[in-house]
Amino acid sequence: MPLKARIRRSRILIAVATAVAAALAVALILGLTVTTYDHTSPRAARGKASGSVAGSVDCRKAKCVALTFDGGPSLTTPGLLDILKQEDLHATFFVQGKGHIAKYPEILRRISAEGHEVGNHTWTHKDLTDIDVADARQELTGTQDAIEKVTGTRPILMRPPEGRTNREVAKICRELGLAQVLWSVTAKDYETTDSALITKRVLDQTHRDGIILLHDLHKGTVPAVPGIIKALKQRGYTIVTVSQLLAPAEPQPGMVYRP
Repeated sequence: MPLKARIRRSRILIAVATAVAAALAVALILGLTVTTYDHTSPRAARGKASGSVAGSVDCRKAKCVALTFDGGPSLTTPGLLDILKQEDLHATFFVQGKGHIAKYPEILRRISAEGHEVGNHTWTHKDLTDIDVADARQELTGTQDAIEKVTGTRPILMRPPEGRTNREVAKICRELGLAQVLWSVTAKDYETTDSALITKRVLDQTHRDGIILLHDLHKGTVPAVPGIIKALKQRGYTIVTVSQLLAPAEPQPGMVYRP
């Protein structure tokens, strides 16, 4: 290759590398997330699917929002189940192993028996991106086994602690048949016992096809739920589980779903 052509090629490569580095720097400065795993939104997943929806709710037509709870079961969960039963609603519960399933299997059995969706939230709530692959796999498989032992059903959904995931976690989930579910609404109910504030935070952030994250084990959360449900209904929302939000698409193992 002639010298001038080599120089021109080198300049082009340097310019491309500089542009890529600049784009990444801007993303970091702006707090944008640079992902290395497959992800999609509930709306996009539905748009690629065909067929009919099982059940009475079709989120292609209805103004849906998914209600999810992390970190249980706990002693406060039965009160939440009473509220959901009274409202004739179903939610998705991402349950944790140590101190929860292991301690309150009868509450988990009730969650499942009353028609709620049960997902995996790991055994000890470790950041799966910060531990080795074998430990991450055990965090999930141990919880899968425990849920199946209590309910007779093996989950197809999981929520990574703190929402932290990467390509390795996605690979493990794909092998275990688990789709990953993030969220668009968080009340940060782990930092406050103020039920009114929890309610306000949820309502301020909720939009169609959103996924609401709450924790049924925190003191202010369950008392906030009736007001949240009432306000969402007044705004025309249909409250559903994660799988109902995705239907007629089916959760794909390894995929990350985030509104």
